[in-house]
Amino acid sequence: MAAEHTIDALGQFELHPVLGAVGRSVGFSQSSMMMVIAAVLTIALLVVGMSAKAVVPGRLQAMAEMLYDFVYKMCIEQIGEEGKKFFPFVFTLFTFILLGNLMGLLPFSFTYTSHIAVTFGLAAMVIVLVTVVALAIHGLHFFSYFFPKGAPIALSPLIVTVEIISYLSRPVSLSIRLFANMVAGHVMFEVFASFIVMMAGAGLVGYLGGVGPLALNVILMGFELLVACLQAYVFAVLTCIYLHDAVHLH
Repeated sequence: MAAEHTIDALGQFELHPVLGAVGRSVGFSQSSMMMVIAAVLTIALLVVGMSAKAVVPGRLQAMAEMLYDFVYKMCIEQIGEEGKKFFPFVFTLFTFILLGNLMGLLPFSFTYTSHIAVTFGLAAMVIVLVTVVALAIHGLHFFSYFFPKGAPIALSPLIVTVEIISYLSRPVSLSIRLFANMVAGHVMFEVFASFIVMMAGAGLVGYLGGVGPLALNVILMGFELLVACLQAYVFAVLTCIYLHDAVHLH
């Protein structure tokens, strides 16, 4: 008789202290550790990859140049020439999210972007920066953003209220979009992987029946790689769009 197997699809998102007593005392979890690894990998890619400065780049240099050029063009296209000032911020944000998404697909790893506290923290940082930039450039004229030019004065209370709610909902939508996509993908991985384990305990018929869930997991892996890259891009490009609104006030 096959052993009973329960599916705990959400258990993979629990935080546990690492580094023994040190981790427990400072609350250093596996999520914190993966963030540190992501930062180290980003710095290593740029420092080691660009150290050769070869005319014909090697693999690391080519990867670093492609990543740099991709984000740089995104900033210029979405924000304008002013985007050069915000490139370091957007580049850091993009690589941090991208590595968090991709590293979370590795066995025995952890996806820190699957926690709403992390994604909302990033989104809140974006909206604070956007607001500060808008106030620094336009001063009190920034508040005209909440009442479009030419709108009827009689509708101003309704329009201003709607615009303020829309503005404040930006960090909520940014954070939930990234968090929800990461959680959904990993939950599906866990569910289909559990099906494979349960089928394996049912003998030959179970092995044959487990081919389907295994094939789906392989397909899901390819899909999740796409989603991991796409969600990092969406977060970064929306940040650029919000910065464009702050700079040009429209």
